[in-house]
Amino acid sequence: MRLNKFLSTSGVASRRKCDELIIQGKIKVNNLVVKELGTIIDEKKDIVEFDGKIIKLPLDFLYIKLNKPKGYICSAKDTKGRKTIFDLVKIPNVRLFNIGRLDYDTEGLLLLTNDGDFAQSIIHPSFEIEKEYYVTIQGHIKESELAVLRAGVVINGNKLPKAKVEVLKILKDSNQQIKTRLSVKIKEGLNHQIRKMFQGIGKEIILLKRVSIGQIKLGGLSRGDYKKLSSKEMEILTKYKNTK
Repeated sequence: MRLNKFLSTSGVASRRKCDELIIQGKIKVNNLVVKELGTIIDEKKDIVEFDGKIIKLPLDFLYIKLNKPKGYICSAKDTKGRKTIFDLVKIPNVRLFNIGRLDYDTEGLLLLTNDGDFAQSIIHPSFEIEKEYYVTIQGHIKESELAVLRAGVVINGNKLPKAKVEVLKILKDSNQQIKTRLSVKIKEGLNHQIRKMFQGIGKEIILLKRVSIGQIKLGGLSRGDYKKLSSKEMEILTKYKNTK
């Protein structure tokens, strides 16, 4: 196995970043520093070290879906003391990585795995897996505003990617205030893209929830709960892996 693939699959970093670590002399194989890209190792016999720690491949790959609540960050640790998704998902002796991210105030579907190489590849912009979100905003939305969202909102001269947007339901809260729930589907997933889209047309988002990643759906999973992907979902994920 190529050394960069071994490191990436073990969750050290993306393959490109692992190449940088190799060039910088930060990787040892059998106690010798290796700087040559394309180095082939025997993953069953050779001892690979990074930052003084021995790196090992996972014995079994695990794929999980989580319904992330608001108020959690997608990180293993937080210097501000906020709760993280790994406070919810605790599996002994397994180091998990989240595939993509949801911001602190966004809830919904998140995939986690110990297959580091796959986790890094699937979040690359070239992968273009469509993700669906339910967006609840204050008030009504005009057809002209929907058209802007679909064509790509322009903010400070920069045009955001196009989106598929449909109105799902008009709601009333206990105070008889009108709210609108929409389905928004995007592929690129720029940082805070959906929040920026609605900010660009002057709309306040009350709730933002991701309900699907490609053909993998959130389903009836309760907030904060997680489970292993089903055999059918694993078939879908395998197709994604095979298109890398």
